[in-house]
Amino acid sequence: MDDIRWSDFDPSKVDADILCAVKAAAMVEFNAPDYVTYLSNVFSDRPDVKALLRRWGAEEIQHGQALARWAELADPSFNFEAAFKRFQAGYSIPVEAVQSVRGSRAGELVARCVVESGTSSYYTAIKDATDEPVLRQIAANIAADEFRHYKLFYEQFKELNEELPSRFERARIAIGRVSEADDDELSYAYYAANTAAEGDVAYERRLFAKAYEKRALGLYRRQHTDRLVAMVGKAIGLAPHGLLMRAVASGVWAFWRMRVWRLSRAAV
Repeated sequence: MDDIRWSDFDPSKVDADILCAVKAAAMVEFNAPDYVTYLSNVFSDRPDVKALLRRWGAEEIQHGQALARWAELADPSFNFEAAFKRFQAGYSIPVEAVQSVRGSRAGELVARCVVESGTSSYYTAIKDATDEPVLRQIAANIAADEFRHYKLFYEQFKELNEELPSRFERARIAIGRVSEADDDELSYAYYAANTAAEGDVAYERRLFAKAYEKRALGLYRRQHTDRLVAMVGKAIGLAPHGLLMRAVASGVWAFWRMRVWRLSRAAV
């Protein structure tokens, strides 16, 4: 928090849609302790991995704190503490699980690589989309952190002294984790962060998922999705810049543009 030049904040350069997306991101980042608990259960016999997870979780919390502070500067009516309580009351992950929901610990690490690929690309997209100097600095710092986190999980995957899933199985896990972006986490985070006191507006997953995607997906440019695809490809075990992944990247970008166009026409 002390590394950010908060005095550079320029309210005239705050974009309302980016602000809505940042508020939601702060919820998810600050919720890292639940993921640390879950992953620590999965790696219960690996104190070395659990130590890395605690450090990772502490950095994720800092991300949430920085984003929340910026959001409160940009919107003085925003109360992060109250919004986060609403988020936790309506959304949770299975912290009591003792085995990975991916079927194996190697699969869990592949899924974490996918998540970190997405967040690193996302915060880079925010940095490139905003003119507000403090948010640019925060997003650049977080993007760099998330790239380090990707490398952390990828290295743990390579060093895992267990049978590793095939490329096909890794691809299945990666696609499954990407599809989970449509679950309640991001949509409920958007709802909790951007609506008035609980009870004033009813939660509808599809509505708030579209509201979040409309503001988040539109931030991406081709270089951001290309980077995302390359990082996921590497986690799967494919050449990140080979012919196959370049073709996939083109397909993803075409789909992305169509999705953004459709969302731009939605009244959310």
